[in-house]
Amino acid sequence: MVDQEARLSRIFSALADPTRRDMVARLAAGDATVNELAAPYDVSLQAVSKHLKVLESAGLVTRSRDAQRRPVHLDAEVFDLMTKWIERYQRQVEERFSRLDALLERMQDSDGSAVDPESGINNDTRRGASS
Repeated sequence: MVDQEARLSRIFSALADPTRRDMVARLAAGDATVNELAAPYDVSLQAVSKHLKVLESAGLVTRSRDAQRRPVHLDAEVFDLMTKWIERYQRQVEERFSRLDALLERMQDSDGSAVDPESGINNDTRRGASS
C-alpha cells in the first residue's frame, strides 16, 4: 500500500506540469519520438528529455528501440491505478451527497416546506415574498 501511495505521488507530481500533461495527451494518440514531442514547444531537446525522464520515472511512459527510432509509449496500466484511486474518493463523495439529499428530504417532510435542493432556498418562503 505504501509503494502504491508513493507511486501515485510520483504520477500526480509528474502530471502537475502542463507541458508533461500535454505530452501525455499527445502520446494518447500514438507513439512519438523525442523530436516529434519537442516540435510544438519552444524548448530544447534536452528540456523535453528531462520532462520525459520525469514521466518515465513515474511509470507513465516507456521508451523502446525501433531500428533508428526510440519511440515513447504511453503506459495504460498507470491510468488504471489513477482511475481506481479517483473512483474510490468519488464514491465516498457521492455517498456523502446521497446522505445529505436524504437528510434534506427528511427535513422537508418534517416541516412540510419544500427546499430547492439546487439553491437551498425554502420555496414556501420564496412564494410568500412574491405575494
